[in-house]
Amino acid sequence: MMVNQLTNYFYIFLAVVLTVYGQLIVKWRVDSAGAFPPDLIDKFWFLWRLIINPWVISSFTCSFLALLAWMAALTKFPLNYAYPLFISLTFTIVILFSTLVFREPITFSKTIGIAFIVGGIIILSQN
Repeated sequence: MMVNQLTNYFYIFLAVVLTVYGQLIVKWRVDSAGAFPPDLIDKFWFLWRLIINPWVISSFTCSFLALLAWMAALTKFPLNYAYPLFISLTFTIVILFSTLVFREPITFSKTIGIAFIVGGIIILSQN
């Protein structure tokens, strides 16, 4: 029974990890691509170069795999339990990694917000 329950949570964990990976990769590649051009045709080519970038393609692939993991999770948990857990974990991990990897500032208010989210996750996990 315990192994089965861990497997069920693994689907949510996998969806979170793959989603976070996708967000971080897209941010990394967008930052390295430079400023968004002002002209419409240049915007198109800018986005096209991003879309065909192998790293961005890997983020698309992970997003698809995250969707599959999410669908598996939804066969095991009610949406009103799984979705807040998924979103709050994803949100928290992306903020933490954006601070570590991209040196984005983390303010006192963000820290308090993350603490509330983690507290909410703990409360939510109690069913």
